[in-house]
Amino acid sequence: MRLRNTLFAVTSAIGLVLAVPVSANAADGVFRYTYRADGSEHRGEVVDPKAEECVDVKGATDQDGAYAPVNRTNGTALAFLDFGCDGTDYRVLAPGASAGRRLHFRSVLFS
Repeated sequence: MRLRNTLFAVTSAIGLVLAVPVSANAADGVFRYTYRADGSEHRGEVVDPKAEECVDVKGATDQDGAYAPVNRTNGTALAFLDFGCDGTDYRVLAPGASAGRRLHFRSVLFS
């Protein structure tokens, strides 16, 4: 009887651990921005980004950065002027924050 109870308890504990979502290392939500390509504006987005992982945003080039970011994630976003989240020129965007068309960036890091 004790073996059955112990086995049940261990199996239940393992099931609980596996059932818990693993979102602690990610920012849930969408980070949106605008970029120019082929002479027109396009919308880009980063969905459920991993925390502490730099993302070079799609559409940004050496000549033109992305702009008008909107952070609709639950994590803080650092929008960097340079690719690779390099340099000291960045802007902090709290969850729910946005910045205007004047903020140009090429990469973003979430925490």
